Amino acid sequence: MKTTPRSPWPALLSMMLGFFMILVDSTIVSVAIPTISAAFGASYDGVIWVNSAYLLAYAVPLLVTGRLGDRFGPRVIYLAGLALFTVSSLACGLAHSIEALIAARAVQGLGGALVTPQTMAVMIRTFSPEQRGGAMGAWGATAGLATIVGPLLGGLLVDAAGWDWIFFVNVPVGVIGFILAWIFVPTLDNTARRFDWAGVALSAVAMFCLIFGIQEGDRLNWDWRPFALIAAGVVFLALFVGWQTRMRGDALVPLSLFRDRNFSLASLTVATVGFTVSTFMIPWMIYVQSVKGFSPTDAALLILPSGVMSGVVAPWIGRLTDARPPKPFAIAGLVLTGLSVALSTVIADPTIAPQWMLAVSVVAGLGNSMMWGPLSMIATRNLEPALAGAGSSVYNTVRQVGAVIGSASIAAMMAAQLNAQLGQSEGASPTQVGRVPEAISQPFALAMSHSLWLPALVIFAGAGIAAFFARTETWKQ
Repeated sequence: MKTTPRSPWPALLSMMLGFFMILVDSTIVSVAIPTISAAFGASYDGVIWVNSAYLLAYAVPLLVTGRLGDRFGPRVIYLAGLALFTVSSLACGLAHSIEALIAARAVQGLGGALVTPQTMAVMIRTFSPEQRGGAMGAWGATAGLATIVGPLLGGLLVDAAGWDWIFFVNVPVGVIGFILAWIFVPTLDNTARRFDWAGVALSAVAMFCLIFGIQEGDRLNWDWRPFALIAAGVVFLALFVGWQTRMRGDALVPLSLFRDRNFSLASLTVATVGFTVSTFMIPWMIYVQSVKGFSPTDAALLILPSGVMSGVVAPWIGRLTDARPPKPFAIAGLVLTGLSVALSTVIADPTIAPQWMLAVSVVAGLGNSMMWGPLSMIATRNLEPALAGAGSSVYNTVRQVGAVIGSASIAAMMAAQLNAQLGQSEGASPTQVGRVPEAISQPFALAMSHSLWLPALVIFAGAGIAAFFARTETWKQ
């Protein structure tokens, strides 16, 4: 008797819940920075590490975790990662020191690294190329919505219950996500016969040295130590690439991935996306709370239209890209996102009503809806199922490296701008709770406004890279 093929949608939607939660945690801390700083009496560097530790632990293992899914099955790795993420979220909420919170956030990042590549790998392996546009639309809607919901949800929770609830809220969601994934995510065949342990070691050391060196550069005043770390990272990365060229099958990163021009360019482009979405909200949230005196909730509500727009439009964009080339959508999304960040630099001015962010966030939401899904579709369209885990790992690793570089860069940019605008003025700390003194509100705002130009310019560069995507004949006409 002929059986009806199982629909891949329940599995994808189940995994989207965990994926959404993990991406939310990449941005949810931004709105709580002043409150966490006050709660622990922590320095600016310490609070930034609450976010940076998560991004570091998320980015470093990503090259490995996707391949783990190929070797042991994406369902097993996804469930393990989601369980680890949920338990570490509880530990974050229970932390009684900034050091304990940073450590728990690092474990959270590891859980996220285990989960993220499996969502894309399962999608590539269960949806046909002709159906993948709608699936990528759902994936893109989840990614875009999460980057906006993070600050909004963070603001509501901080005001209503305290900073610890931005982590406690993950526990019931994680449990529900685990149950749904256990029921609906299928057990897929393993596509890797053995594991490249030498590649794991080389890639882990390379990624750690590169990312940690970039993150710590500003704190160490860019002396010889961060440069030594970055140089070591480059050396180990070169050794890793050399080792991969010698592997015959089951390489951690099959270099054949990069023969696909669109995969290579899309991976580079998504690094600019990771850079921008992880950074642009930090100066804005500090400005609107410290200069305009907004509460975390009121500050986060200013970007509510972006989340609504992204959630509504992204699935529709996904369906369109089933029948049309996604390149124009991706370029338009990148440009609109860059435009929204550029506009936020203009309204980060005490003489301009912050409510203009409501209009700017509509532009941001439209950009988000046209950016995530089409970029992912361009990157993965021609990947063979056997390369799904490796391709997903590389794509997500590059995105997270962009986010980590962005986190380090925006901290350095804000510090430089505050020093330039305020010098050693008393009350110039960007992590205090409440408004800065009136005497320094204008230069403080100018420092945050100038800092916002960094993520704007980076994502405009991403739009320039996207212009070179090849038109592939396999798109349905």
